[in-house]
Amino acid sequence: MNIFDLSGSTALISGSSRGLGRAIADGLGAGGANLILNGRAGTTLSQAADELRTKGYTRA
Repeated sequence: MNIFDLSGSTALISGSSRGLGRAIADGLGAGGANLILNGRAGTTLSQAADELRTKGYTRA
């Protein structure tokens, strides 16, 4: 039984390109949530999105 099941949910994470926001995006993605990433630095945000997709997390 998964007590952290977020399947079917969508999460908008601000500051998700690095640091705490990135860690939160990783945790929510692991829980099954669709992710909407947001950040100021386009390059690092794109890298974070690629890494999360590689892990199999989806995005909205």
